[in-house]
Parts: sequence; C-alpha cells; structure tokens
Amino acid sequence: MPSVTETPDDPELPTTPDVVGRLVASHREFLAFLERRVGDRAVAEDILQEAFVRGLDRVEGLRQEESAVAWFYRILRNAVTDYYRRRATAGRGLELLAAEMEEAAEPAEELEATICRCIGELARTLRPAYAEALQRVEVDQVAVKAYAVEAGISDSNAGVRVFRAREALRKQVVRSCGTCADHGCLDCSCGRPAR
Repeated sequence: MPSVTETPDDPELPTTPDVVGRLVASHREFLAFLERRVGDRAVAEDILQEAFVRGLDRVEGLRQEESAVAWFYRILRNAVTDYYRRRATAGRGLELLAAEMEEAAEPAEELEATICRCIGELARTLRPAYAEALQRVEVDQVAVKAYAVEAGISDSNAGVRVFRAREALRKQVVRSCGTCADHGCLDCSCGRPAR
C-alpha cells in the first residue's frame, strides 16, 4: 500500500495536516474515552498527551483506507493497557518493598537471642560503668538523660560514657569475632553460653 509520503499528489490520501486536524478535532472524545477507562481526568490527560506525541511521529505511515480517528483509538487502547501494566508493576514493587521492610523491622527471636547473648557476654568484660551504661541505654532503652540522673552524672558526661562504652564494646567484638564484626555473623559459633 502506498503511504502518505509516497504519493502526496493523490487527492484521496490524507495529508499530515488533515490527519492532525481530525485528531485535534476529536480531542474531547478521546479524553472522555480515556477518562472512562482510567477513572481520573488528570491521568487521562497525561495519557492523551503522550499518545498524541507518539501518534504524530507515526502519522505519515497511515494507510489510505484507514480512518485517522480509528487508528488513534487503537493507540489510545494500547496506551491504557500500558498505563495499567506500569501501575500493576509499581504496585507489586511497593508490596514487595513493604513486605521486605516488615520482615527487616524485627529480627527473628532466635537470632536476636543469639546476638544479645553473645554481645551481653562481651559487654560484661567492659569496665563496670561502661557495662552499666550500655545495659541501661541500649538494652533497657532508657534515655541518656534519664540514665544520667540515675548515675548521678551530667547529661554530657553520660553521653560521653555511652559513646566510650560503645567503642569499647566494638573493639571487644572485633577481638572476639574477627571478620564477622565487619561483615556480620548470622551463625554465631563463639560457643559462649548464656548466663
């Protein structure tokens, strides 16, 4: 079949300005068609604009017997299908992320018990003031200011003590666990029994 660009002198073939004029004149009908399918006027307008851009790039390939409006409705149906596919993919992605975040929020009780037992044993090797600071602030979840009042020290002194206790514990973990301290150890084999 000849295309519009191959035989511009043929009066029966639509020219590009004629096709564009027909499409622009049908703008309201196209928008209503899309809005019924996606349920949102703003989304329908976005899809329509995107379809106009894509369609106008291919308008010169329109065959003689093809109606420009019918041809453009096919483009719109494909655009609606693409919209729902993208939306479903995004929805699945959000569901997977939410499930992953939910799983990551709380470690398994067995893993947490193992980690707490191992770290608790190492914390007992620290100076008593450091061990107490970590116990109250990290394990018991007492605010640093409240811990300062309990210990009878200033807020800034309590903050420094907790910082130094964390550093001392980190060094103990490195000494005890080696490379697991850097990369994580999910299979604790230090053999330290729980007390």
